[in-house]
Amino acid sequence: MTHNPLAPAWLTAPADANALVPGLWPGTTVRDAAGRLEVGGVSADELAREFGTPLYVIDEREARDRAAEVRQALEDAFAAVGSTAHVYYAGKALLTSIVAQWMVEAGCRIDVCSGGELAVALAAGVDTAAIGFHGNNKSRDEIDRAVSSGVGTIIIDSIQEIDRVAEAAERHGRRQRVRLRVNSGVHAHTHDFLATAHEDQKFGLTLDAATDAVAQIRARDTLEFVGLHCHIGSQIFGAGGFAESAARLLAVHKELLSGGPVPELNLGGGFGIAYTSVDDPTPIAELAASIAGIVKDECDRLQIPIPDVAFEPGRTIIGRAGITLYEAGTTKPVSVDSEAGSGTRLYVSVDGGMSDNARTALYDADYSVRIASRRSDAAPELVRIAGKHCESGDIVVSDDYLPGDVQPGDVLAVPATGAYCWSLASNYNYLGRPPIVAVRDGRARVIVRGETEADLMARDAGLDGR
Repeated sequence: MTHNPLAPAWLTAPADANALVPGLWPGTTVRDAAGRLEVGGVSADELAREFGTPLYVIDEREARDRAAEVRQALEDAFAAVGSTAHVYYAGKALLTSIVAQWMVEAGCRIDVCSGGELAVALAAGVDTAAIGFHGNNKSRDEIDRAVSSGVGTIIIDSIQEIDRVAEAAERHGRRQRVRLRVNSGVHAHTHDFLATAHEDQKFGLTLDAATDAVAQIRARDTLEFVGLHCHIGSQIFGAGGFAESAARLLAVHKELLSGGPVPELNLGGGFGIAYTSVDDPTPIAELAASIAGIVKDECDRLQIPIPDVAFEPGRTIIGRAGITLYEAGTTKPVSVDSEAGSGTRLYVSVDGGMSDNARTALYDADYSVRIASRRSDAAPELVRIAGKHCESGDIVVSDDYLPGDVQPGDVLAVPATGAYCWSLASNYNYLGRPPIVAVRDGRARVIVRGETEADLMARDAGLDGR
């Protein structure tokens, strides 16, 4: 097939536009004898008919197995260098009561960053000692609830929070474990990272402010300082950024040891996944071994004990476990003249969009797409999957190839939507947020109900009594 000049340089036209790119889909994903996509032993076509579209589908086995794999890889890597790793699932990626239970059963702790996320974790029965609580502007009520409920660790994000957490701990007769979030000046994405003196962001304190902040924490009898915390970015494929950040953190960690114990170091999360055919994330076992080696070497150089190390992965656990199903509504070929040449792009509009996946609009994120309801022998054609919202930027998949006979009524599947899709969903244009269905061993169950128009109207106080 001739290359379409409108396609980005990284995107190659496939020989077969039905083929599933390895690494993008849940491990149970196959095409059945009729060519329909099947996940967790359930046909995507059947799911769309029973639950409607758009529909978030989570492969339960994939989520559970990946959580256990990530935890085991990190624990094994740090055990090999004489340390211990603790894994907190980053709830902001996707948190429901059932997902929280899966993570706990896989041996993970839970990281939350709002009162609402804390409420979900508590309602799910998560052991409060296994919860870490983040946030750059925790309200006094949120802090009070975290302390009173016995949250294991609160991550202090500002000087003001030191007093707020200490006062809450005093009210409830507790000695609250806390970490201090700092900025290492390292920001990483994919294989690249930027190291500066200071990072311009809303989270945490600069490293040169850490010593004084920790002294203030240690001066409060109701607080127990357990270590530094840093998060360097997201969708990271290599260990280079972690190496630079760990070196900077451990230098401060050594200084803090002169004033008391510093048992832990939290290196955050940010491990990446594949969204397209060219994404090549580092295998978790390899990444874990690299980071453990980096921490050990730096501690040996500084002549300090290796601390326990904590991580907060989210996307790498739940991202690939999810797919989103849509129904195609209209198709529209659009001729375009570009610097690369003239070509035609087929716009395929679906029944969802930026209200169920904001990442393309927010971050210019790339996704992939396949027809889920059938197989086709038609030649591949460059497509753009557009949403139904009243925004020109309402795009779900910017560039991919589908069979050229894609048509209204086809069920389309977008992989790698388990993380930050439902979490960022909105009611823009008064669309209800879709349900989440978990599939496993040929069975499907709703784990979050979808919103109806009646649900949305019920919140409109002007319609009370009507």
